[in-house]
Amino acid sequence: MKLDELIFRNKNLVFRDAKTGVDKGIDKISNSLEIGYHEDVRGLIFVYNDNQLGAMEVLLNFYQSNDAIALLNIGLFEGYKIELERKYKPLYIFDPSRTEINGYMPVRVSEDITLFKRSDDFRYPINQNIKILMNTSGTTGSPKFVKLSDDNLVENAISILDYMPIQKEDVVPINVPVNFVYGLSIFTTNCIKASTIVCTSKDVFQKGFWDDFANYKYSTLGGVPYFYEILQRIGFFKKDSPSLRYLTHTGGLLNQNLWNTIAEYSKKFQKQFVVQYGQTEAGGRMAALLSDDFYHKRGTIGKPIKGGMFRLHEDTGELIYSGANVFGGYANSINDLEFFKQAEELYTGDIARVDKDGYYYIEGRMKRIVKLLGVRLNLDEVELILKNSLEGSIFICVGIEDKYMVIVYSDDKWDRQSIGGVLREKLGINPNYYKTKFLKEIPLTVNGKVDYPLLTKEIHSGEIRL
Repeated sequence: MKLDELIFRNKNLVFRDAKTGVDKGIDKISNSLEIGYHEDVRGLIFVYNDNQLGAMEVLLNFYQSNDAIALLNIGLFEGYKIELERKYKPLYIFDPSRTEINGYMPVRVSEDITLFKRSDDFRYPINQNIKILMNTSGTTGSPKFVKLSDDNLVENAISILDYMPIQKEDVVPINVPVNFVYGLSIFTTNCIKASTIVCTSKDVFQKGFWDDFANYKYSTLGGVPYFYEILQRIGFFKKDSPSLRYLTHTGGLLNQNLWNTIAEYSKKFQKQFVVQYGQTEAGGRMAALLSDDFYHKRGTIGKPIKGGMFRLHEDTGELIYSGANVFGGYANSINDLEFFKQAEELYTGDIARVDKDGYYYIEGRMKRIVKLLGVRLNLDEVELILKNSLEGSIFICVGIEDKYMVIVYSDDKWDRQSIGGVLREKLGINPNYYKTKFLKEIPLTVNGKVDYPLLTKEIHSGEIRL
């Protein structure tokens, strides 16, 4: 069964607009747009997502069609958008942030949705297996896309539903952008099984998010480590939220203090916490740690999802995944859309180990290694050591051409001396080989992860003065 068929058979599903409180049932969304469904010729559709109801309706309508969909961040700089559109020449564009697009004419496809349709009749072949394209860059509009098939997404959704505690009465906010593969997996699995999807672009920094949380009685929240670090800062884990049944996490390691806080919160208020591990190239999820194991397997990503398998590279320790959800290659131009070749294995770029019980632990990224005086340092490990030693703060480590390490921190109660004390005691690092910088605002990607490339670039250019 196709993904859209799994979603549209959930007849009780309702989409709620967080701005207005207006509901739209799944029966009102199916084939609701006048887009001229066609089976003979495939087109590419650009959906610049803002997590609003209109974007979800456009996504689901085009998923029902024979077209392929590229999910993109609506907040991309306009110059990047124009360059991507020049390279890929999409048939339709959904972008409520623009009133006109050169070479495209506005087409009213419903009472409240306007698309931009390409003016010429240029066509190019798109492989029948390609259904979703996910951009690999959240901020710079890289032309590199991950090619995912409907089978990839169905297999991943079914595997997630095998362990995720979704109930048919659940009210689920789309607080993770759907153009981020984690957000897409939250969206698809809950569309299949839950009751209400709340379409919202609000985040935890806004009072409106918490007003909606209380008003709509959210059943779940999901986020990357930074999301949970913010929840810890604002005291979220000190009191109960009665409607909340479970939380999900992916996108990096939780520091020990935060892990302990969430474990105590979950026990005290009887919540479930599901740790997950995944990459865009696997359609979302590759491993999960269920709530029962959260308390006695600290720091693990869990075990492979149903239908998936891990192995460790014998020389490097790199984690390698195989499963039916592995992608069909990358696209750097429209010519690459003619092909879809599913890889047998996905080399994750993560260094891992496995314990005697079959639980996997990520020990760092292969590219997040810096050599100082010939000594290899894992920057992810340094971050964790600092977070565990100096509790309550966010520490970001970047390497500058194997010359020195920069530690960026977000809480001014610490300084170079306190940070240096930890580095000297735990790692024996000479003060000449690291610099520190206090930043009140840490640069983030659209999906809430630390934007390491941007941070490194700004340090290199001098925009961030050390």
